[in-house]
Amino acid sequence: MGKADFRVVASLFILLPPSEGKAEGGSATAKWRETSGTFGKQLAAQRSELVDQLKKVKGGDEKLLGVSKAHLARAKDANSSLRGSPTLAAHERYTGVVWDHLDIASLTSTQRTRALSSIVVISGLLGAVSAADPVPDYRLKMGARFAPFGLLSKWWHDSLSETLNKAFKGSVVIDLLPQEHRAAFTLDTELLGEYFVVGLNEKTGKAGGHDAKAAKGKLARHIVTECTTASKALQSLKSFRDPRFVVKIEK
Repeated sequence: MGKADFRVVASLFILLPPSEGKAEGGSATAKWRETSGTFGKQLAAQRSELVDQLKKVKGGDEKLLGVSKAHLARAKDANSSLRGSPTLAAHERYTGVVWDHLDIASLTSTQRTRALSSIVVISGLLGAVSAADPVPDYRLKMGARFAPFGLLSKWWHDSLSETLNKAFKGSVVIDLLPQEHRAAFTLDTELLGEYFVVGLNEKTGKAGGHDAKAAKGKLARHIVTECTTASKALQSLKSFRDPRFVVKIEK
């Protein structure tokens, strides 16, 4: 999906994190390049710097990647050979709890089109990708400290802010990100139609944290199915129901 198509189809954007767990393999005919995907042209230079450094450090170590043993071996191998590697669409690559409960594959054709045109993933390696963009196998958290770049959320901030503000101009944005991903950009609310920063709290008022991941996936699915136009964004948030968690609109 090209940049122009992405902007025309979607006046609503839903921001989601990637998953630490990722599906292996992919299509060898859709090889990954820094310029791949909706935001590739804008973020290629930054992606290139990260890819070059990952290759230099042989994919990274246990401290950088946060895994060990077989998981570390897979991550090092993937991170060392990113250019030209097989790809899967982002919604197929990401396999964590949020994405399992979003379950794009089981949506109707119309709902799936809406999901693929509206969901944007904020990624430590890629900056930003749409749910339909080709994504390689990789491991690099937005909250990682990666020399010589430092904290990746801070390193990404200016370029990612510029890119997202251009892409989201005039649109409604629903932000379901953890704080470490939200720290990687600042949206200019004067340029947006509306901006909802959304969290999930337990009914006692306590922040949901890790336990709320399944509910976050269900919420994203609820938005995709119920929010048929951008004007229904607030209504879709208020109508979400979960046995344990409630939606908290932070701003």
